[in-house]
Amino acid sequence: MVISESVLYSAGADIKKYRPTEFIFNEGEGSHYYYQIMTGNIKLNNYDSDGKEFIQNILADGESFGESVLFIDQTYPMNAEAMTECSILRLCKSAFFELMAKFPKLYLEMCKSLSQRLYYKFVMMQNISFQNSAARLTGLMEYLKGSHNDRKPYSFMVPLTRQQMASLTGLCVETTIRTIKTMEKQQIVRIKDRKIYY
Repeated sequence: MVISESVLYSAGADIKKYRPTEFIFNEGEGSHYYYQIMTGNIKLNNYDSDGKEFIQNILADGESFGESVLFIDQTYPMNAEAMTECSILRLCKSAFFELMAKFPKLYLEMCKSLSQRLYYKFVMMQNISFQNSAARLTGLMEYLKGSHNDRKPYSFMVPLTRQQMASLTGLCVETTIRTIKTMEKQQIVRIKDRKIYY
């Protein structure tokens, strides 16, 4: 969901800058803001009791995050962590809802955006339930390729590291690397300059 920066400024949004590994919010905190990335990358993640990271999603310029929790008055079920230097627009919760009431078209766009995220979660839950690591990784790459215009094999460069792919699919890095090598032998993916093409 991208709300025009000028609209957000007019509603009272401010800019906050974050350094890599800095948390924008933490799991269990109350929700007080609508967040939209101006520049940079963030990840939504959780850590288990052993410190193993599970990445829920990776977001970039123009994408919003954390807004679903605003609608249900709950605490965040995940962390939002900067992966790079980030500039993020924040709009307080009350001003966000005033904006939604003032511009019904934005509200409809927000519903569409939240539905897309629910769809992503369903696809990822389905993929993670597969025991087969190749099926998990293929499901992730299919989702990421999504509406990519060119449907030819190897036309889509996967924009994730092997570590990120492992964290998104619940696999360990070693399994992910081994599986991708096997998928390359089976001509499911192509690897060029350490980049994966699907």
